Amino acid sequence: MTELLANIDVRAVLVALVTNIACALAGVFLVLRRHSLMGDALSHAVLPGLVLAFLFTGSLGAGPMLLGAAAAGLATALLTQLVASSGRVSNDAALGVVFTALFALGVLLVKRFLGKIHFDIACVYEGSLLNAALDTVSFGGVELPRTLWQGLLVLAIVAGCLTLFWKELGISAFDPVLATTMGLSANKMHYLLMLLVSLTAVVSFQAVGSILVVAMLVAPTATAHLLTDRLMPLVVWATLLAITATLVGYAAAVRFDFSPAGAMAVASGALFALAALLGPRHGLVSRVVGNLRVGRRIRRDDLLSSAYRREESGVAAPIAASAAVAEIGGGLLAWWAYVDLLRKGLATRSATGLTLTELGRTEGAQLVRAHRLWESYLVEQMGIAEDHVHAAAHEVEHFLDAELRERLAAERPAGEKDPHGRVIP
Repeated sequence: MTELLANIDVRAVLVALVTNIACALAGVFLVLRRHSLMGDALSHAVLPGLVLAFLFTGSLGAGPMLLGAAAAGLATALLTQLVASSGRVSNDAALGVVFTALFALGVLLVKRFLGKIHFDIACVYEGSLLNAALDTVSFGGVELPRTLWQGLLVLAIVAGCLTLFWKELGISAFDPVLATTMGLSANKMHYLLMLLVSLTAVVSFQAVGSILVVAMLVAPTATAHLLTDRLMPLVVWATLLAITATLVGYAAAVRFDFSPAGAMAVASGALFALAALLGPRHGLVSRVVGNLRVGRRIRRDDLLSSAYRREESGVAAPIAASAAVAEIGGGLLAWWAYVDLLRKGLATRSATGLTLTELGRTEGAQLVRAHRLWESYLVEQMGIAEDHVHAAAHEVEHFLDAELRERLAAERPAGEKDPHGRVIP
């Protein structure tokens, strides 16, 4: 175990994992509150807090740095709300003004006191994961990165606050007004969240830099949101995605000699792209496949209702497959619907053509019943002319369930015929 922890790559990955998981946990509620830009703002705005903390204490230890970051984060949130509450500036404009001003102040302080402060400007922007892994302290005879201990402390604080204030953070994230009416201060939860984001940002300075930290604050949660709509699974998915992005990104950085932090951010973006493309519910491919299946079902219903109407009118001869498909518009989707009709046992194909089975005849009757009941409702209840209701009923018939069909039937006047004089099955 000691030999494993002595490996520079293992240390770097551990530092990145701890900081990125902390960012992902804090970022969940940041994204839910639609304050993703605040993560970017705070990752920049904590810089003057770090500089001033060093100037006052003369120490780069975890305590002063975390206190400086917390103070700067709360100052950013308070100043943003103060500027926005003036009524003349929108929230996003106020945030842009405040965080750019504070970040510029931090850069000026770094430039002014560069000889006294051991800050690397490149590290502020890009991070220095390998250097962080080399800066170790001994604990129980094991040399571990100083940033790892700081990250574990912040991770514990973030996880502890999420556990203690889970209900409050959840309600205020989804509905601040409801939280206030329930006696839960949405503003306090907002400032608590800003504090947590500030702490994770300052720990991430050395690991991933102030610019790339926003990727870990936002991307895992945004990706997880494409995979689930529930809060607890969202937190779990965000954590797993942060871990995946860290491992994949670092492996790519070692393989292709990239910046580790940059590779992790790119990996996060790649995971988001995959979820956006292949997500089970909200992915582009899933939506396309879902739309195709709905289209197939509608055309299959059209085949059923058309065959039922032919039987109803006394046309005994089965219709040829090509003619049946042409009747519903033709094309590959119509042929797919035709094959699905046969596969589900709703119709049989013979040498003479397409014939409904008993199951198909029953489902066809329900479709026609829904169509004619809706036509009756539009004419009798809505006062629409008889010659204007067919197209609307044709669209709705595919989505009327049994309960709604019976409610429409119950509301009709006595009589079993539609406005065109046709019997309602």
